[in-house]
Amino acid sequence: MLGTVVNSLAIIIGGLMGILLRKGIPDTYKETIMQGLGLCVSVIGLMGAFKTQNLLLVIFSIVIGIIIGEALKIEERLNSIGGHMERAVMKISYWYKAILKRIGKEIGQNGGQNEGRITKGFVTASLIYCVGAMAIVGSLESGLTGNHETLFAKSLLDGVSSVIFASSLGIGVVFSSIAVFVYQGFITLTATYVKSLLVESVIIEMSAIGGLLIAGIGINILEIKRIKVGNMLPAVFIPIVFIIFQPFLITISEFFKNLM
Repeated sequence: MLGTVVNSLAIIIGGLMGILLRKGIPDTYKETIMQGLGLCVSVIGLMGAFKTQNLLLVIFSIVIGIIIGEALKIEERLNSIGGHMERAVMKISYWYKAILKRIGKEIGQNGGQNEGRITKGFVTASLIYCVGAMAIVGSLESGLTGNHETLFAKSLLDGVSSVIFASSLGIGVVFSSIAVFVYQGFITLTATYVKSLLVESVIIEMSAIGGLLIAGIGINILEIKRIKVGNMLPAVFIPIVFIIFQPFLITISEFFKNLM
């Protein structure tokens, strides 16, 4: 959970700094800083990918994972989650205002604007920080291997962006840290319990594949080429399937060797 805690704190600190810097930050600084962080994310991902002990399994997992991800349209579904969440929050906000009006506590014009601003900041930041492959892969890696580097890198990205968002959207961005803590914490804890069922070799290959996906996210941040990392997420779990069927594959292989 350390990575998730650091990530949440980074958003809180960055958000509070953004509120203090309401005049905004020059675009040149924002762009260059994000490019530098994109390079760091790519390096972290590649370092993890190079730890593989079975390159063929990594390639096989990526190919099969992409086939599954494209069939399920995971990237598209992840993006659509944002729209559903935003509509849900707006609906709750609408009914909240309606209830206050019915009991005679009319929201003033300024109050309504402030509430809308907070809602917009919370929804926007929560979607950006939660709905993405880096949050999923980083949380899995944190729970399975205890390696928090990916979430630490995400913390830097989220911390910097929260400064930018909060300077224009306000305190709602800070509240998004709660959504990040719950979302990533749940994935990390789930992965921690599953860890006891996996052998070390499988965890290594899952981490290597995750590292490769993180490198892809770095490329997306640098805007070199848009990679649909979301559709590659199933690849992380292919090594588990491989280890289950490995005894059968060995048996079949031995059978054909004896025939020859």
